[in-house]
Amino acid sequence: MFEMLGTYFSYPFVRYAMLVGVLIALSSSLLGVSLVLKRFSFIGDGLSHVAFGAMAVATVLDVGNDTAVVLPVTIGSAILLLRTGQNAKLKGDAVIAMISVGALACGYLFLNLFSKSANLTGDVCSTLFGSTAILTLSITDVWLCIFMSVLVMILFTIFYHRIFAVTFDETFAQATGMNVKRYDLLIAVVTASVIVLAMKLAGSLLISALIIFPALSAMRIFKNFFGVVVMSAVLSVICAASGILCSILASTPVGATVVCMDILAFVLCSLAGMCMKR
Repeated sequence: MFEMLGTYFSYPFVRYAMLVGVLIALSSSLLGVSLVLKRFSFIGDGLSHVAFGAMAVATVLDVGNDTAVVLPVTIGSAILLLRTGQNAKLKGDAVIAMISVGALACGYLFLNLFSKSANLTGDVCSTLFGSTAILTLSITDVWLCIFMSVLVMILFTIFYHRIFAVTFDETFAQATGMNVKRYDLLIAVVTASVIVLAMKLAGSLLISALIIFPALSAMRIFKNFFGVVVMSAVLSVICAASGILCSILASTPVGATVVCMDILAFVLCSLAGMCMKR
């Protein structure tokens, strides 16, 4: 097995996949804790569907770098979700459902009507479930992922205390003079950026798992915010690395394998949490 892994890692695209997968998982886990605690977990699901619709349009228009189309559209949708979700007449969960389902349907319709690909079903499956996309990364994609992941970690570190305050008690944070809307907007924009990158790893339909599962798993063991953040990051990186390795050895879809590892980690952490209470 080790000889086989050594052979695989002699290829640059496998090393790129491991590096990008770990960085994406780390970035997703940091944001996931705040999103779960704010009960806004489904924003990841909604934005991932928007990203799929934007990618479908970029594919139809034959845009060379689809990230140049997908990223601004997804960020714009994140801002729209945040603004309209505060509307008393239109609740946030309803807005997410409308935008996500509409973008998914429109994207698939565009691909069917205008796509020139000879393997439309395979392309859609790869985009939705991230089956092999991470193994076909260009060096530009790798550097973009490194830059965005480092930026996410820097922003999270700098604004850690403010994110903590906004996550737990927006009313108190606003009463202390903090601009709550600004930090909500920061979380939404950074989440949108991470989701666009994570499509290469898990696909549109599985991105939410990278955001939700590590945070929920960490909450089964730790009860303080810092402990949950650190544990979530560690679990996410381990699950991403082990999932990519298993997918290489067993020739399984990368995204689905990583998510299964996250599910396994959640089960183990739940059992550990129950044992600690006894």
